[in-house]
Amino acid sequence: MDSTSIITQVSKEDEIISSSQEKVSQSSLSLKKQRSRSFFNSFLCCFRDYNVESTNSNSNAQIPTLEENGSIAKPINNADFIVPVEIDGTVHQVYVLKRPHVDLFLQKMGQLFECVLFTASLAKYADPVADLLDRWGVFRARLFRESCVFHRGNYVKDLSRLGRDLSKVIIVDNSPASYIFHPENAVPVQSWFDDMSDTELFDLIPFFEGLSKEEDVYSMLQNLRGR
Repeated sequence: MDSTSIITQVSKEDEIISSSQEKVSQSSLSLKKQRSRSFFNSFLCCFRDYNVESTNSNSNAQIPTLEENGSIAKPINNADFIVPVEIDGTVHQVYVLKRPHVDLFLQKMGQLFECVLFTASLAKYADPVADLLDRWGVFRARLFRESCVFHRGNYVKDLSRLGRDLSKVIIVDNSPASYIFHPENAVPVQSWFDDMSDTELFDLIPFFEGLSKEEDVYSMLQNLRGR
């Protein structure tokens, strides 16, 4: 695909890079892209736990957690972020719990790949969460539910619409239904809710460091699926 890809339609890179990266020169960014071999990495798994509470209701009343494809998560008592979101005319508090090691994971991935957030969540709550989570400007673009394809009851991330060579595309996702069109490009991860001893993101870093040196992602991803 050309410049009509949904990435270029949704956002420009200079609108997403955080203030901490505004001091980086364009030449430095170009060198980083060359080192990353133009790999494209799409992330989901950082926005799993949304517990929502209405600001207009009883303080003990809770609305079920909001998740990508309609599933429900357990309530969160030790949220890292609280984001106000208007839903159907009512302002709710969205409670977000970060998966262990996600900060280190994002920083490392930003050094190795061109990273894009691709989520089936609605922009009105996923976008402010991304603002809080991605303090380093790792995500070069953010794609939300309207960029997905509704297929057999699920919102699918159609990687062919991204305007990138699919042999250099990776999607990190906990839901096989989300990458059903391109399972050969997926790095599956376990669903996560509140296990603070979880190390999956940390354990995946060496794998991605090796993958960043490959010209074609398919061989290593096939070996990963065969384990």
